[in-house]
Amino acid sequence: MGARSAIIIGAGVGGLACAIRLRLHGYDVLVLEKNDRVGGKMYVHEADGFRWDTGPSVVTMRHVFEAVFRDAGRRMEDYLTLLPLDPLTRYFYPDGTIFDASPSTSQMAANIAALDERDVEGYFAFLAYAARIHRVTGPVFIYDKPPTPASFARVPVTEWLAADPFRTMQQAINHHVRSPYLRQLLGRFATYVGGSPFAAPATLNVIAHVELMGGVWYPQGGIYQIAAAFARLARELGVTIQTNTPIQQIIVENGRAAGVVTAAGDRCRADVIVSNLDVTTTVERLLPSQAVPHRQRQRLVNYAPSCSGFILMLGVKRAFPQLAHHNLFFSEDYPAEFRAIFDDLVPAARPSVYVSITAKTDPNHAPPDSENWFVLVNAPARAPHVDWSAQARPYADHVLALLAERGFDLRPYLAHETIWTPADLEANSGAWRGALYGPSANSRFTAFLRPRNRSRAVKGLYFVGGTTHPGGGVPMVTLSGKVAADCIVEDQR
Repeated sequence: MGARSAIIIGAGVGGLACAIRLRLHGYDVLVLEKNDRVGGKMYVHEADGFRWDTGPSVVTMRHVFEAVFRDAGRRMEDYLTLLPLDPLTRYFYPDGTIFDASPSTSQMAANIAALDERDVEGYFAFLAYAARIHRVTGPVFIYDKPPTPASFARVPVTEWLAADPFRTMQQAINHHVRSPYLRQLLGRFATYVGGSPFAAPATLNVIAHVELMGGVWYPQGGIYQIAAAFARLARELGVTIQTNTPIQQIIVENGRAAGVVTAAGDRCRADVIVSNLDVTTTVERLLPSQAVPHRQRQRLVNYAPSCSGFILMLGVKRAFPQLAHHNLFFSEDYPAEFRAIFDDLVPAARPSVYVSITAKTDPNHAPPDSENWFVLVNAPARAPHVDWSAQARPYADHVLALLAERGFDLRPYLAHETIWTPADLEANSGAWRGALYGPSANSRFTAFLRPRNRSRAVKGLYFVGGTTHPGGGVPMVTLSGKVAADCIVEDQR
């Protein structure tokens, strides 16, 4: 009997991580990617001497990436250099206050004391609280297969209550710290999963633990180096990666995934199929209509999505030494910003503006005395009443004006500008409605309702990526590759 075979649709980070794991288990693995290079949402844009990472910009949980290489008998350092950043992020508040989040506990304590001395002990109490959530939820919601009644039964009820599922993130934050600056900073972590701190469950304060205690890392050369390193390792192990190969359909025979049909009409067969696309996109566009029950399909199509993003990639012919690698300009009315995005489903009038400048760490990402600004504003997932083809230019001008208000008028220095809207994100990556993280995190049940890594309707079909377990973000997507591979190996025994 020959080796079992797997086809992975999409060479995003999750797909590549899954390919590596399956190859280590002896599978023949073929990865088919529609774009001209691997990476999925982790992509690169280059123009006029500038370079931008177009997808994820913040990397945490270094140990997750180390494990991929270690399990393959390699050293991550031979493929990828992760540099620690300090400050983690520089925060700019509307009244002119500037705050650096530091990986040094002593420096962080000093910075917090400058805001409100009483919050030093409150902040460290919050970190202990967030660490407890990580200890309780990690084994079930992060590092293992999707939760089941059996996995819950192994954890005492008192432990689950310690995970704080009944308050919102902001309610728990406000309980620990007093400073409005620190409250807004800690609430910001809801956006890492596309949610609102005023609606997402307090359990998600675990994200603060991951970043503030584990640090923020930057892959030398750019975030895209993670995808490049995974692809290099996969190829060395014997994985076949084929780019410029969009998929037209997943072949289903007798209720089981049996292969794929490419856009060119080629039919490729395999024992298992793994989709690294958005789960809803996979079901709606790649599976035969009769393969998934109507009720299950409608549930996927109609879920409340996470937020999307409005992106500007700006080539700026000037350097701004007062900025760090990661920067966030907070809005003056944080609740109003999230009401616009999640309740009114419109772009916020006064949004917070995130700016990543990789040239601060990699000077060759911009010409001399210039900077590559990656500007991200949280935006609602694509909705029929928002015509981004008409609103893109005015909203870009509005964001530039907001930055000018804060003392950073880029308009006289722009050498390049690229605009991406939620509609572009949907077209480029296949993200359903352009939602960056799949289902909305603004419910205490999101972790339970998130699509599983095994398809419930089609045997032999599996999912990886930010819209399946354990969730969005580069480390989580990498873990999804391991989870899916473990499910496949378990099912094929």
